[in-house]
Amino acid sequence: MSFDPRSIPVDPAASAALARHGLEYRLLDPDDRPAMLAWIEAENRGFHHGRPREVDRDYDLSVASERRVHGVYDPAAAHPEVPVATVDGWPTGLSVPGGRSVDAWAVSAVTVSPTHRRRGIARALMEGELANARNAGAAVAMLTVTEATIYGRYGYAPAAKAATVTVDRRRTHWIGPDAPGRVQFVTADELREVAPSIARRSVARTPGEIDRWPGILDRALGRVDPDGDGARRVRTVRYDDEHGQPQGFVAYRIRREPDQPGFVEFDFLVAATDDAERALWRFLVEQDFVSGVRGLLRSIDEPLPWLLEDPRAVTVSDVVDHLWVRILDPVEALTARRYGGAGTLELDVADPLGHARGRFRLVVDERGRAEVERIQDADAAASGPGLRLGVQELGAIYLGGVRPSVLARAARITESAPRSLALADRVFAAERTPHLSIWF
Repeated sequence: MSFDPRSIPVDPAASAALARHGLEYRLLDPDDRPAMLAWIEAENRGFHHGRPREVDRDYDLSVASERRVHGVYDPAAAHPEVPVATVDGWPTGLSVPGGRSVDAWAVSAVTVSPTHRRRGIARALMEGELANARNAGAAVAMLTVTEATIYGRYGYAPAAKAATVTVDRRRTHWIGPDAPGRVQFVTADELREVAPSIARRSVARTPGEIDRWPGILDRALGRVDPDGDGARRVRTVRYDDEHGQPQGFVAYRIRREPDQPGFVEFDFLVAATDDAERALWRFLVEQDFVSGVRGLLRSIDEPLPWLLEDPRAVTVSDVVDHLWVRILDPVEALTARRYGGAGTLELDVADPLGHARGRFRLVVDERGRAEVERIQDADAAASGPGLRLGVQELGAIYLGGVRPSVLARAARITESAPRSLALADRVFAAERTPHLSIWF
Protein backbone atom coordinates (compact mmCIF):
# COMPACT_ATOMS: atom_id res chain seq x y z
CA MET A 1 0.00 0.00 0.00
CA SER A 2 1.97 3.01 -1.24
CA PHE A 3 -0.12 6.11 -0.53
CA ASP A 4 -0.40 8.91 2.02
CA PRO A 5 -2.46 7.50 4.93
CA ARG A 6 -3.54 11.04 5.79
CA SER A 7 -5.55 11.18 2.56
CA ILE A 8 -8.27 9.00 4.12
CA PRO A 9 -11.31 11.06 5.26
CA VAL A 10 -11.88 11.36 9.01
CA ASP A 11 -14.25 8.62 10.14
CA PRO A 12 -17.65 10.32 10.61
CA ALA A 13 -18.94 7.68 13.04
CA ALA A 14 -16.01 8.19 15.44
CA SER A 15 -16.32 11.95 15.14
CA ALA A 16 -20.04 11.86 15.89
CA ALA A 17 -19.65 9.48 18.83
CA LEU A 18 -17.10 11.77 20.49
CA ALA A 19 -19.06 14.94 19.71
CA ARG A 20 -21.96 13.57 21.77
CA HIS A 21 -19.63 13.84 24.77
CA GLY A 22 -18.49 17.34 23.90
CA LEU A 23 -15.17 16.11 22.50
CA GLU A 24 -13.44 16.82 19.20
CA TYR A 25 -11.83 14.14 17.03
CA ARG A 26 -9.02 15.58 14.93
CA LEU A 27 -6.62 14.35 12.29
CA LEU A 28 -3.36 16.20 12.87
CA ASP A 29 -1.34 17.94 10.20
CA PRO A 30 2.31 16.83 10.48
CA ASP A 31 3.37 20.36 9.52
CA ASP A 32 1.58 21.79 12.58
CA ARG A 33 4.55 21.44 14.91
CA PRO A 34 2.90 22.85 18.09
CA ALA A 35 -0.08 20.49 17.73
CA MET A 36 2.18 17.51 17.04
CA LEU A 37 4.39 18.29 20.04
CA ALA A 38 1.33 18.58 22.28
CA TRP A 39 0.18 15.19 20.95
CA ILE A 40 3.61 13.67 21.72
CA GLU A 41 3.43 15.10 25.24
CA ALA A 42 0.02 13.49 25.75
CA GLU A 43 1.19 10.13 24.38
CA ASN A 44 4.17 10.07 26.75
CA ARG A 45 1.92 10.97 29.65
CA GLY A 46 -0.53 8.25 28.67
CA PHE A 47 2.18 5.58 28.84
CA HIS A 48 3.56 7.02 32.11
CA HIS A 49 6.82 8.05 30.47
CA GLY A 50 8.76 11.04 31.68
CA ARG A 51 8.47 14.35 29.88
CA PRO A 52 10.49 13.93 26.68
CA ARG A 53 13.75 15.75 26.15
CA GLU A 54 14.21 17.82 23.02
CA VAL A 55 16.13 15.07 21.24
CA ASP A 56 13.35 12.60 22.04
CA ARG A 57 10.66 15.02 20.87
CA ASP A 58 12.45 15.49 17.59
CA TYR A 59 12.69 11.74 17.12
CA ASP A 60 9.04 11.17 18.02
CA LEU A 61 8.05 13.97 15.68
CA SER A 62 9.94 12.41 12.76
CA VAL A 63 8.24 9.05 13.35
CA ALA A 64 4.73 10.44 13.90
CA SER A 65 4.96 12.66 10.82
CA GLU A 66 4.98 9.52 8.64
CA ARG A 67 1.78 8.19 10.21
CA ARG A 68 -1.89 9.05 10.44
CA VAL A 69 -2.16 10.76 13.83
CA HIS A 70 -5.44 11.38 15.65
CA GLY A 71 -6.12 13.22 18.88
CA VAL A 72 -9.24 13.69 20.96
CA TYR A 73 -9.63 17.17 22.43
CA ASP A 74 -11.75 18.61 25.24
CA PRO A 75 -12.47 22.31 24.61
CA ALA A 76 -13.37 22.74 28.30
CA ALA A 77 -10.07 21.32 29.61
CA ALA A 78 -7.52 23.47 31.39
CA HIS A 79 -5.19 22.95 28.40
CA PRO A 80 -7.51 22.38 25.42
CA GLU A 81 -4.57 22.27 23.01
CA VAL A 82 -3.34 19.01 24.60
CA PRO A 83 -5.31 15.93 23.53
CA VAL A 84 -7.00 13.79 26.15
CA ALA A 85 -6.56 10.69 23.97
CA THR A 86 -4.17 9.64 21.23
CA VAL A 87 -3.82 7.05 18.49
CA ASP A 88 -1.85 6.64 15.30
CA GLY A 89 -1.87 4.15 12.44
CA TRP A 90 -0.11 3.40 9.19
CA PRO A 91 -0.10 0.88 6.34
CA THR A 92 2.60 -1.76 6.48
CA GLY A 93 3.35 -5.35 5.60
CA LEU A 94 2.77 -8.28 7.95
CA SER A 95 4.79 -11.43 7.28
CA VAL A 96 2.65 -14.56 6.92
CA PRO A 97 3.54 -18.25 6.52
CA GLY A 98 5.34 -19.06 3.31
CA GLY A 99 7.67 -16.05 3.27
CA ARG A 100 4.97 -13.76 1.97
CA SER A 101 3.41 -10.52 3.21
CA VAL A 102 -0.15 -9.26 3.57
CA ASP A 103 -1.29 -5.64 3.47
CA ALA A 104 -1.94 -4.61 7.06
CA TRP A 105 -2.77 -1.56 9.16
CA ALA A 106 -0.68 -1.06 12.29
CA VAL A 107 -2.35 0.66 15.26
CA SER A 108 -0.24 2.29 17.93
CA ALA A 109 -0.04 5.04 20.57
CA VAL A 110 -3.49 4.25 22.01
CA THR A 111 -3.92 6.30 25.19
CA VAL A 112 -6.85 7.80 27.07
CA SER A 113 -6.31 10.26 29.89
CA PRO A 114 -7.50 9.00 33.30
CA THR A 115 -9.49 12.25 33.55
CA HIS A 116 -11.68 11.19 30.63
CA ARG A 117 -12.61 7.56 31.26
CA ARG A 118 -16.03 6.09 30.49
CA ARG A 119 -16.89 8.51 27.72
CA GLY A 120 -16.63 6.04 24.83
CA ILE A 121 -13.26 7.42 23.73
CA ALA A 122 -11.43 4.10 23.41
CA ARG A 123 -14.28 2.58 21.42
CA ALA A 124 -14.42 5.54 19.05
CA LEU A 125 -10.65 5.42 18.51
CA MET A 126 -10.51 1.68 17.91
CA GLU A 127 -13.51 1.56 15.60
CA GLY A 128 -12.14 4.61 13.80
CA GLU A 129 -8.85 2.79 13.17
CA LEU A 130 -10.73 -0.20 11.76
CA ALA A 131 -12.49 2.17 9.39
CA ASN A 132 -9.13 3.68 8.43
CA ALA A 133 -7.75 0.21 7.79
CA ARG A 134 -10.68 -0.75 5.56
CA ASN A 135 -10.41 2.52 3.64
CA ALA A 136 -6.69 1.87 3.15
CA GLY A 137 -7.42 -1.55 1.66
CA ALA A 138 -5.80 -3.50 4.50
CA ALA A 139 -6.74 -7.15 4.89
CA VAL A 140 -5.82 -7.16 8.60
CA ALA A 141 -5.31 -4.69 11.42
CA MET A 142 -2.79 -5.36 14.18
CA LEU A 143 -1.33 -3.98 17.37
CA THR A 144 0.87 -4.81 20.33
CA VAL A 145 -0.85 -4.51 23.69
CA THR A 146 -0.02 -3.61 27.27
CA GLU A 147 -3.39 -4.89 28.52
CA ALA A 148 -5.00 -8.07 27.25
CA THR A 149 -8.63 -7.38 28.19
CA ILE A 150 -9.35 -4.40 25.97
CA TYR A 151 -8.94 -5.33 22.33
CA GLY A 152 -10.89 -8.57 21.98
CA ARG A 153 -14.14 -6.59 21.91
CA TYR A 154 -12.96 -5.04 18.63
CA GLY A 155 -12.15 -8.40 17.04
CA TYR A 156 -8.42 -8.62 17.80
CA ALA A 157 -6.86 -11.86 19.03
CA PRO A 158 -3.36 -12.89 20.17
CA ALA A 159 -1.62 -14.43 17.16
CA ALA A 160 2.14 -14.35 17.92
CA LYS A 161 3.95 -14.63 21.24
CA ALA A 162 7.26 -13.34 22.53
CA ALA A 163 9.38 -14.23 25.55
CA THR A 164 12.50 -13.35 27.49
CA VAL A 165 15.33 -15.83 26.92
CA THR A 166 18.03 -15.93 29.60
CA VAL A 167 21.30 -17.90 29.38
CA ASP A 168 23.49 -18.84 32.36
CA ARG A 169 27.00 -18.14 31.05
CA ARG A 170 28.62 -20.46 33.60
CA ARG A 171 26.78 -23.47 32.12
CA THR A 172 27.40 -22.58 28.49
CA HIS A 173 29.31 -24.97 26.27
CA TRP A 174 28.63 -24.58 22.56
CA ILE A 175 28.05 -27.80 20.64
CA GLY A 176 26.45 -26.28 17.55
CA PRO A 177 28.24 -26.01 14.21
CA ASP A 178 30.74 -23.33 13.38
CA ALA A 179 29.33 -20.61 11.14
CA PRO A 180 31.13 -20.31 7.80
CA GLY A 181 31.29 -16.51 7.96
CA ARG A 182 32.64 -14.07 10.51
CA VAL A 183 31.35 -11.85 13.30
CA GLN A 184 32.91 -8.41 13.68
CA PHE A 185 32.38 -5.15 15.53
CA VAL A 186 31.17 -2.28 13.35
CA THR A 187 30.07 1.25 14.12
CA ALA A 188 26.40 2.12 14.29
CA ASP A 189 26.77 4.34 11.24
CA GLU A 190 28.40 1.55 9.24
CA LEU A 191 25.70 -0.88 10.27
CA ARG A 192 22.91 1.56 9.45
CA GLU A 193 23.85 1.38 5.75
CA VAL A 194 23.09 -2.35 5.47
CA ALA A 195 20.60 -2.78 8.33
CA PRO A 196 17.44 -2.10 6.26
CA SER A 197 18.30 -4.82 3.73
CA ILE A 198 19.11 -7.36 6.44
CA ALA A 199 15.96 -6.45 8.34
CA ARG A 200 13.74 -6.90 5.27
CA ARG A 201 15.07 -10.39 4.65
CA SER A 202 14.85 -11.28 8.33
CA VAL A 203 11.24 -10.11 8.59
CA ALA A 204 10.24 -12.21 5.58
CA ARG A 205 11.46 -15.40 7.31
CA THR A 206 9.07 -15.28 10.26
CA PRO A 207 5.27 -15.00 10.37
CA GLY A 208 4.21 -12.20 12.70
CA GLU A 209 7.08 -9.82 11.97
CA ILE A 210 6.22 -6.45 10.43
CA ASP A 211 8.08 -4.09 8.13
CA ARG A 212 10.63 -1.93 9.95
CA TRP A 213 10.41 1.84 9.70
CA PRO A 214 13.66 3.86 9.54
CA GLY A 215 13.26 5.36 13.01
CA ILE A 216 13.22 2.02 14.78
CA LEU A 217 16.61 1.11 13.32
CA ASP A 218 18.08 4.44 14.42
CA ARG A 219 16.72 3.93 17.94
CA ALA A 220 18.00 0.36 18.20
CA LEU A 221 21.49 1.32 17.01
CA GLY A 222 21.76 4.25 19.44
CA ARG A 223 21.82 6.89 16.69
CA VAL A 224 18.97 9.05 18.01
CA ASP A 225 21.01 10.45 20.89
CA PRO A 226 24.51 9.04 20.33
CA ASP A 227 26.00 10.94 23.27
CA GLY A 228 23.34 9.83 25.73
CA ASP A 229 24.19 7.32 28.46
CA GLY A 230 22.00 4.59 26.96
CA ALA A 231 23.38 4.95 23.45
CA ARG A 232 27.00 4.97 24.60
CA ARG A 233 26.48 1.54 26.15
CA VAL A 234 25.25 0.03 22.88
CA ARG A 235 27.69 -2.20 20.98
CA THR A 236 26.95 -3.26 17.42
CA VAL A 237 28.14 -6.46 15.77
CA ARG A 238 27.56 -7.71 12.22
CA TYR A 239 27.72 -11.21 10.77
CA ASP A 240 29.01 -11.57 7.20
CA ASP A 241 28.69 -14.90 5.39
CA GLU A 242 31.53 -16.77 3.70
CA HIS A 243 31.08 -14.56 0.64
CA GLY A 244 31.41 -11.36 2.66
CA GLN A 245 27.70 -10.51 2.45
CA PRO A 246 26.09 -9.01 5.58
CA GLN A 247 23.45 -11.42 6.86
CA GLY A 248 22.76 -10.40 10.45
CA PHE A 249 23.51 -8.04 13.30
CA VAL A 250 22.87 -7.47 16.98
CA ALA A 251 22.83 -4.33 19.11
CA TYR A 252 23.53 -5.16 22.75
CA ARG A 253 24.64 -3.63 26.01
CA ILE A 254 26.32 -4.94 29.15
CA ARG A 255 24.87 -3.98 32.50
CA ARG A 256 27.31 -4.31 35.43
CA GLU A 257 28.44 -2.92 38.73
CA PRO A 258 32.06 -1.74 39.03
CA ASP A 259 34.51 -4.65 39.12
CA GLN A 260 31.68 -7.18 38.89
CA PRO A 261 30.79 -9.51 36.01
CA GLY A 262 28.22 -7.96 33.72
CA PHE A 263 25.05 -9.19 32.11
CA VAL A 264 24.58 -9.03 28.34
CA GLU A 265 21.18 -7.72 27.31
CA PHE A 266 19.72 -7.19 23.86
CA ASP A 267 16.37 -6.65 22.18
CA PHE A 268 17.46 -6.31 18.59
CA LEU A 269 19.03 -9.40 17.03
CA VAL A 270 18.33 -9.54 13.30
CA ALA A 271 19.25 -12.59 11.22
CA ALA A 272 18.49 -13.18 7.56
CA THR A 273 19.87 -16.76 7.66
CA ASP A 274 20.16 -19.61 10.14
CA ASP A 275 23.95 -19.31 10.00
CA ALA A 276 23.71 -15.67 11.02
CA GLU A 277 21.34 -16.48 13.89
CA ARG A 278 23.63 -19.19 15.25
CA ALA A 279 26.78 -17.10 14.88
CA LEU A 280 25.28 -14.11 16.71
CA TRP A 281 23.94 -16.26 19.54
CA ARG A 282 27.34 -17.90 19.92
CA PHE A 283 29.06 -14.50 20.06
CA LEU A 284 26.68 -13.40 22.80
CA VAL A 285 26.81 -16.49 25.02
CA GLU A 286 30.59 -16.99 24.85
CA GLN A 287 31.62 -13.56 26.09
CA ASP A 288 34.00 -13.40 29.06
CA PHE A 289 33.45 -11.52 32.32
CA VAL A 290 29.68 -11.83 32.10
CA SER A 291 27.40 -14.02 34.16
CA GLY A 292 24.59 -14.33 31.67
CA VAL A 293 22.77 -13.17 28.57
CA ARG A 294 19.22 -11.89 28.35
CA GLY A 295 17.32 -11.52 25.06
CA LEU A 296 14.03 -9.62 25.11
CA LEU A 297 11.06 -10.24 22.80
CA ARG A 298 12.53 -13.49 21.53
CA SER A 299 10.69 -16.42 19.98
CA ILE A 300 9.11 -19.02 22.24
CA ASP A 301 10.68 -21.59 19.89
CA GLU A 302 14.36 -20.60 19.92
CA PRO A 303 16.87 -23.19 18.63
CA LEU A 304 19.42 -22.11 21.26
CA PRO A 305 18.88 -24.99 23.77
CA TRP A 306 19.81 -27.44 20.99
CA LEU A 307 23.08 -25.61 20.39
CA LEU A 308 24.35 -25.94 23.97
CA GLU A 309 25.58 -29.01 25.79
CA ASP A 310 23.38 -28.15 28.76
CA PRO A 311 19.96 -27.05 27.50
CA ARG A 312 19.03 -26.10 31.07
CA ALA A 313 21.40 -23.18 30.75
CA VAL A 314 18.54 -21.54 28.82
CA THR A 315 15.45 -20.23 30.62
CA VAL A 316 12.35 -18.96 28.85
CA SER A 317 10.21 -16.56 30.89
CA ASP A 318 7.77 -13.70 30.59
CA VAL A 319 5.89 -15.34 27.73
CA VAL A 320 3.36 -12.80 26.45
CA ASP A 321 0.67 -12.60 23.78
CA HIS A 322 2.61 -9.94 21.94
CA LEU A 323 1.03 -9.43 18.50
CA TRP A 324 -2.75 -9.15 18.20
CA VAL A 325 -4.37 -9.53 14.77
CA ARG A 326 -7.79 -8.49 13.52
CA ILE A 327 -8.99 -9.95 10.21
CA LEU A 328 -10.86 -7.43 8.05
CA ASP A 329 -10.96 -9.11 4.65
CA PRO A 330 -10.93 -12.93 4.98
CA VAL A 331 -10.55 -13.50 1.24
CA GLU A 332 -7.41 -11.36 0.93
CA ALA A 333 -5.95 -12.44 4.26
CA LEU A 334 -6.42 -16.17 3.74
CA THR A 335 -5.19 -16.04 0.14
CA ALA A 336 -1.96 -14.29 1.13
CA ARG A 337 -0.43 -17.05 3.25
CA ARG A 338 0.82 -20.55 2.47
CA TYR A 339 -0.63 -23.59 4.25
CA GLY A 340 0.70 -26.76 5.83
CA GLY A 341 -1.49 -29.27 4.02
CA ALA A 342 -3.97 -29.67 1.19
CA GLY A 343 -7.71 -29.71 1.71
CA THR A 344 -10.97 -27.79 1.55
CA LEU A 345 -12.61 -26.06 4.50
CA GLU A 346 -15.72 -23.92 4.78
CA LEU A 347 -15.32 -21.19 7.38
CA ASP A 348 -18.46 -19.67 8.87
CA VAL A 349 -17.17 -16.46 10.47
CA ALA A 350 -19.12 -14.35 12.96
CA ASP A 351 -18.11 -10.72 13.40
CA PRO A 352 -20.22 -8.40 15.60
CA LEU A 353 -18.74 -5.35 13.83
CA GLY A 354 -19.49 -6.83 10.41
CA HIS A 355 -16.11 -6.40 8.71
CA ALA A 356 -15.29 -10.12 8.27
CA ARG A 357 -18.73 -11.68 8.67
CA GLY A 358 -19.69 -14.38 6.18
CA ARG A 359 -19.01 -17.88 4.90
CA PHE A 360 -15.87 -18.62 2.98
CA ARG A 361 -14.53 -21.63 1.12
CA LEU A 362 -10.78 -22.22 1.53
CA VAL A 363 -9.26 -24.59 -1.04
CA VAL A 364 -5.58 -25.43 -0.54
CA ASP A 365 -3.56 -27.34 -3.13
CA GLU A 366 -0.63 -29.71 -2.58
CA ARG A 367 1.86 -26.84 -2.69
CA GLY A 368 0.06 -24.96 0.09
CA ARG A 369 -1.42 -22.31 -2.18
CA ALA A 370 -4.98 -21.24 -1.47
CA GLU A 371 -8.00 -20.05 -3.36
CA VAL A 372 -10.66 -18.40 -1.23
CA GLU A 373 -14.18 -17.40 -2.17
CA ARG A 374 -17.12 -15.98 -0.31
CA ILE A 375 -20.11 -18.34 -0.31
CA GLN A 376 -23.02 -16.17 -1.34
CA ASP A 377 -25.84 -18.40 -0.10
CA ALA A 378 -25.35 -17.90 3.64
CA ASP A 379 -28.34 -20.13 4.45
CA ALA A 380 -27.04 -23.18 2.57
CA ALA A 381 -25.98 -26.12 4.70
CA ALA A 382 -22.26 -26.86 4.94
CA SER A 383 -21.31 -29.30 2.20
CA GLY A 384 -18.07 -30.63 3.64
CA PRO A 385 -15.45 -30.13 6.36
CA GLY A 386 -15.76 -26.75 7.99
CA LEU A 387 -15.50 -24.61 11.09
CA ARG A 388 -17.85 -22.19 12.83
CA LEU A 389 -15.79 -19.49 14.53
CA GLY A 390 -15.64 -15.84 15.39
CA VAL A 391 -13.36 -13.22 13.90
CA GLN A 392 -11.19 -13.42 17.04
CA GLU A 393 -10.63 -17.13 16.56
CA LEU A 394 -9.83 -16.61 12.88
CA GLY A 395 -7.19 -14.04 13.84
CA ALA A 396 -5.72 -16.37 16.45
CA ILE A 397 -5.18 -19.26 14.00
CA TYR A 398 -4.23 -17.09 11.03
CA LEU A 399 -0.44 -17.15 11.47
CA GLY A 400 -0.29 -20.75 12.66
CA GLY A 401 0.53 -19.99 16.29
CA VAL A 402 -2.70 -21.46 17.71
CA ARG A 403 -4.18 -24.77 16.58
CA PRO A 404 -7.91 -24.73 15.79
CA SER A 405 -8.36 -27.86 17.91
CA VAL A 406 -7.08 -26.00 20.98
CA LEU A 407 -9.73 -23.34 20.53
CA ALA A 408 -12.30 -26.08 20.00
CA ARG A 409 -11.35 -27.53 23.39
CA ALA A 410 -12.09 -24.08 24.82
CA ALA A 411 -15.49 -24.10 23.05
CA ARG A 412 -14.38 -21.22 20.83
CA ILE A 413 -14.57 -23.18 17.55
CA THR A 414 -16.98 -25.90 16.46
CA GLU A 415 -16.64 -28.22 13.49
CA SER A 416 -19.48 -28.61 11.02
CA ALA A 417 -18.47 -32.14 10.00
CA PRO A 418 -16.39 -34.90 11.61
CA ARG A 419 -12.59 -34.60 11.25
CA SER A 420 -12.84 -30.94 10.28
CA LEU A 421 -10.64 -29.93 13.20
CA ALA A 422 -7.94 -32.45 12.32
CA LEU A 423 -7.90 -31.11 8.78
CA ALA A 424 -7.85 -27.50 9.99
CA ASP A 425 -4.88 -28.23 12.28
CA ARG A 426 -2.90 -29.57 9.31
CA VAL A 427 -3.95 -26.82 6.93
CA PHE A 428 -3.25 -23.85 9.23
CA ALA A 429 0.08 -25.19 10.50
CA ALA A 430 3.09 -22.95 9.75
CA GLU A 431 6.66 -24.04 9.06
CA ARG A 432 7.99 -21.48 11.54
CA THR A 433 6.51 -20.40 14.86
CA PRO A 434 5.00 -16.91 14.59
CA HIS A 435 6.96 -14.26 16.44
CA LEU A 436 7.16 -10.47 16.67
CA SER A 437 10.46 -9.09 17.99
CA ILE A 438 9.56 -5.38 18.37
CA TRP A 439 6.98 -3.14 19.98
CA PHE A 440 5.00 -0.79 17.80
